[in-house]
Amino acid sequence: MNSQDSIAAGRHFAPAELVLVRHAQSVGNVADSAAREKGLGRLELTTRDADTPLSDTGREQAEALGSHLSGLDEEERPQVVLASPYERAAHTARLATAGLDDVPLVTDERLRERDLGLFDGMTGTGIRAEFPQEAERRTTVGKFYYRPPGGESWTDVALRVRSVLADIRQEYDGDRVWVFTHQAVIMSFRLVLEGLDERRLLEIDGTEPLANCSITRYLRGEGGALGLVTFAATRHLELSPAQTTHEEPHAPVGGAPHG
Repeated sequence: MNSQDSIAAGRHFAPAELVLVRHAQSVGNVADSAAREKGLGRLELTTRDADTPLSDTGREQAEALGSHLSGLDEEERPQVVLASPYERAAHTARLATAGLDDVPLVTDERLRERDLGLFDGMTGTGIRAEFPQEAERRTTVGKFYYRPPGGESWTDVALRVRSVLADIRQEYDGDRVWVFTHQAVIMSFRLVLEGLDERRLLEIDGTEPLANCSITRYLRGEGGALGLVTFAATRHLELSPAQTTHEEPHAPVGGAPHG
């Protein structure tokens, strides 16, 4: 049956399984935690956001996920792997899929981290000190709709996710698709796939930490609907020597850097 016949027959395209993996711990995550503890206004980093590498712990986490994937039966393993081109996500994907043969790894810039613009590399403390009017505006507008100068709002990220999800449905119909990406992107997938509203999305974001290298899994149901099975699962890490790490549940003004 060709694509036109499928559409005529009312078929709804969707992957059989969609798994979202947050990148393993990065040097940026470590620097962010250190900056918060010290009350610094900026992270002590020498790389741009796109080039920030994994930490030693992050590499262990990605390798633990790789061991988990290698242990899956053939009919459970990924058939397609998509990744953000940012180093921390792409490297997580490469390490995790190193033991899988003939699984294509495709990078897609729409899966990149949320752009914080002028606030990239800053903590909430630094933003409030240097840009008090923006901090006040963010409080007024709200985390969901606020767009930092030169950056993106959560709704901007959601537009990217809607675009890439439409392509995933068409190009990988019936496949097991794994996506290696970032915290804000995964939450935007939840927004789109589950029809969440602003209040519910921010409630989840503030109370359910998304661990590094955690797994969020959807399965195809009737009519092509993708239903949530697990969110932020870390059992593959807990069964390994790798440490499980989280971001702070409440992000600073402007968003969660290096998520």
